[in-house]
Amino acid sequence: QVQLVESGGGLVQAGGSLRLSCAASGSIRSINVMGWYRQAPGKERELVATITNGGSTNYADSVKGRFTISRDNAKNTHLQMNSLKPEDTAVYYCAAFRIGYEYWGQGTQVTVSS
Repeated sequence: QVQLVESGGGLVQAGGSLRLSCAASGSIRSINVMGWYRQAPGKERELVATITNGGSTNYADSVKGRFTISRDNAKNTHLQMNSLKPEDTAVYYCAAFRIGYEYWGQGTQVTVSS
């Protein structure tokens, strides 16, 4: 089992920045990929960014050049969000993946005002 706890969400004006963090615990050595997803009201959950154990990253087109995913150790994954737009408003979820399993955090609200 893997437990994920997100932090760092909040309210910010358009053009501002936020840094989300995800703390993982449990069977973290088995994790292959960490990721951030988001879900806006009335919309489906969508990929924001992922990072592999080897450091390879993948981003949604809508956040390329503005968001950066990183891991500082096996336990902590971050999402630096710059130049935020109102359309970035959503609940952001941390996710961990290993062969045959996926784990999700409880989510953290990000609200960008215009």
